[in-house]
Amino acid sequence: MATAAKPAEKTGHKNEKVGEVVSTKMAKTIVVEVTRRVAHPVYKRIVNKRKKFYAHDEQQTAKVGDVVRIVECRPLSRLKRWELGTVIRAAAQVGVEHPALERSADTREKKTVKKK
Repeated sequence: MATAAKPAEKTGHKNEKVGEVVSTKMAKTIVVEVTRRVAHPVYKRIVNKRKKFYAHDEQQTAKVGDVVRIVECRPLSRLKRWELGTVIRAAAQVGVEHPALERSADTREKKTVKKK
């Protein structure tokens, strides 16, 4: 009876939410908008309710438009009570050319055309 079972570490249930990143302008902080669908209490119509959560992103991996999972944690600041869990779906990256490059190509074409 000398071998006592080690008690399992208390992990507890951590609240998780899935939403879209709407801002990454702060250092190590992202703003995640979570949308949920609920029935209106009187009219019973389905309505979308949105709420923004501030989440901690240590490695700054999330980008605007990403769908992410955030996990509840201890308070990190006045507004941050969530941390980035995983990036579920990355936002589509659109190739955008610099506007100055487009303008310079247009001006070259205009210079070659001569009017009579």
